[in-house]
Amino acid sequence: MAVTDPLQISGTDFDIEQIGAHSRDPLWYTRYAYPWGNGELKNSPGPRKFQQQVLATIRDHLQNPGTRFKPCRVAIASGHDIGKTALMAFVSQWGLSSCADARINVTAGTGQQLKTRTMPEMAKWARMMINRDWFEFRTESVISRQPTHEQTWRMDFITWSEDNPQAVAGLHNEGKRIVIIFDEASTIADKVWDAVEGTMSGHAEKIWLAFGQPERVDGRFAECFGRFKNLWYHHQIDSRTVEGADLDWCQSVVDRWGEDHDITRVRVRGELPRSSLNQFIDSETVGRCRREYKARGYESLPKILAVDVARFGDDQSVIGWRQGRKAKICAKLRGLDTVQVAERAIEIKQREQCDAMIIDGDGLGAGTVDQVRFRGFQCFEFHGAAAPNDPAMYANKRTECWGLCRDWLQAGAEIGDDPELEADLTGPQYAINSKQQIQLERKEDMKKRGLASPDCGDMLAMTFAVKMQAKPRETPRPQYQSESREQSWMA
Repeated sequence: MAVTDPLQISGTDFDIEQIGAHSRDPLWYTRYAYPWGNGELKNSPGPRKFQQQVLATIRDHLQNPGTRFKPCRVAIASGHDIGKTALMAFVSQWGLSSCADARINVTAGTGQQLKTRTMPEMAKWARMMINRDWFEFRTESVISRQPTHEQTWRMDFITWSEDNPQAVAGLHNEGKRIVIIFDEASTIADKVWDAVEGTMSGHAEKIWLAFGQPERVDGRFAECFGRFKNLWYHHQIDSRTVEGADLDWCQSVVDRWGEDHDITRVRVRGELPRSSLNQFIDSETVGRCRREYKARGYESLPKILAVDVARFGDDQSVIGWRQGRKAKICAKLRGLDTVQVAERAIEIKQREQCDAMIIDGDGLGAGTVDQVRFRGFQCFEFHGAAAPNDPAMYANKRTECWGLCRDWLQAGAEIGDDPELEADLTGPQYAINSKQQIQLERKEDMKKRGLASPDCGDMLAMTFAVKMQAKPRETPRPQYQSESREQSWMA
């Protein structure tokens, strides 16, 4: 009789067939392979919530026939002391145990980090692994005890070098499994990332995990959440949300530096530090609107829906609205054609009862505009390069809309607690052109800096491209005696 719940199997009932049956489910293996609730883990009923989420990400990727042999890239940006090395152990030990001849490489930002922190913590979990006798644990490797498989079924801890970046990669395990793990990924050289990328081809299960605190606004780890975010599954983890985290330490950092200081953002919140000083919208303003400001009295004002249509393969279409001092993102869409984006925009406009709709008409957006109008709905067409209303200050319409959005944010607005929107709003830089006009940085130039297209920010800025009169107030109907507060059952 097959057992599906790993916590129903005791250590004495160790079943090799169960591990094989769940070869593509690292969450199941993790719940099964360690003595949760006993011994060293007597206070731990199971893996932490964020660990379960990451393990489920890998499981869902491998169990989907359409993605199983495509690269499963997972980037985990986190605050301090959340249990990330334990998660590395879970993934690597599942990777070895559930696939014959699996190959796994683990590296870290420095050799010292790898040897004094990463390896000892992973070894602790290996000692508790229910099937530990399958493997021989050496100083810098774990190898299979299966005869003739010592070189083909193994995990290696490797110190990277820019002179030999292929040492970390160099795996081509056709038809089987490859796992690459980066610890403190933001400090690993670009050449090493490039070498591993070459490993992501071929017909094998390919899993690449990058862990770290996002200490830099540039570099390959930052690009996992920016320029190349469409290639990666993302998990950004605030230490304060993790079971067992040192909340007193977290609070001491916040008390000393403030909630939005770069040290707090990196060490506690697991978010990228601020952009450079010539950013168009400052991070302090956006952070305050994201967390502190609550809009009031906006209900009678026009609700303007904006649709920013994806132009490139790694961009996303974003649909949202602004009403007075409140804004909301309703949808972030990838992989949809212009007709499908138009259908979603119409559905959201009707559901949210928006008074007007504005659509980016540049590039592929023209098709969305045409489809919306074909369906009989009115919309305003936005063109970022059009002339601004105030040419003495702004170089084009897009920059002017961003300027109005900045003024709106500085006056106080509610935008929702969305780290992607914050990154988009604070990402663009600006310059003063030869005509002494403000010129917002182009999306293409942002991508050269390793940042993603600010699709969420562009959507919000577009809502300032039109002006509408306030809704007329409804004339209150006479109150009859039966409806008076004294006699009403609703009072």
